[in-house]
Amino acid sequence: MKGATSADFPPEIVRAAELAVERKAQDVVVLDLRGISTATDYFVLASGTSDVQVKAIAANIVDELKLESHRPTHVEGMGSGRWVLLDYIDFVVHVFHPQARDFYQLENLWGDAPRWEVPAEVEHPVP
Repeated sequence: MKGATSADFPPEIVRAAELAVERKAQDVVVLDLRGISTATDYFVLASGTSDVQVKAIAANIVDELKLESHRPTHVEGMGSGRWVLLDYIDFVVHVFHPQARDFYQLENLWGDAPRWEVPAEVEHPVP
C-alpha cells in the first residue's frame, strides 16, 4: 500500500489533506501508522513556504474541520510557524517550514508506513 489513494483513508484524513492543498501546501503526504505506532493512526504532513503560510495552512485545517465536528485536542507551534502540530488523537497533522521538515524527516522515520502522496490540486466533483 505504498502507493495508497484517498480511498484508503478515513474521510477526515482526506479532508485535512485537501484543506492543506487548498492553502497551497507543498509535498502533502499521509502516512498510515496503524500497526506501527501506538501514539496515533495517521500522520498528515505538509509544508508551507514561509512561517505565515505554515500558520495559514494549519489555521485553515483547524477552522474547517471544526465545522465538521473535528476539534484538535492539542495545537502546538502556531505562534512560531516553523512546525505546527495539530493533534486529533486518531490523526496528527504536521505543517512544516521546509527547513524543519528536512531536519526532522518524519517520512524517513516512518519509512515503512503505507503512504498517500496527495496531488497538488484538490479534485472536487462537479455538482
